[in-house]
Amino acid sequence: MMLATYAPAVLSTTLCLAAAGALINFWLGMRIGKIRMAHHVSVGDGGDELLIRRMRAQANFIESTPIFLILCGLVELAGKGSWSLPVVGALFMLGRVAHAFGMDGRFKAGRGIGAMTAYLAQLGLGVVAVLTATGIL
Repeated sequence: MMLATYAPAVLSTTLCLAAAGALINFWLGMRIGKIRMAHHVSVGDGGDELLIRRMRAQANFIESTPIFLILCGLVELAGKGSWSLPVVGALFMLGRVAHAFGMDGRFKAGRGIGAMTAYLAQLGLGVVAVLTATGIL
């Protein structure tokens, strides 16, 4: 009796996007740490508006990125990633960086750009996931 060998799928796009997400999360955390050290705030926000904004930017990243990565992985695993998945992923990650700068007030349009790229990427991948699951796509 021969056992079937299992070869796990290599989700290259999702792996690269997860790595990009880890780097962006690291960057967001370092930006928070810089303000904490400068203003001697070890716990909480100390009432510092810039610290609050940066903490919210990272929290928003942490709130939106997992579902995005799950959808990417499942769409890629289903073989529906094609050329568009890396493009959508790059736009999502760039949007998250723009959102962080927008939350700082440096690039005010960045907050809206970041929100829209996150919403549209999740909505688009969600539609692809449903269409794939129902056999339409």
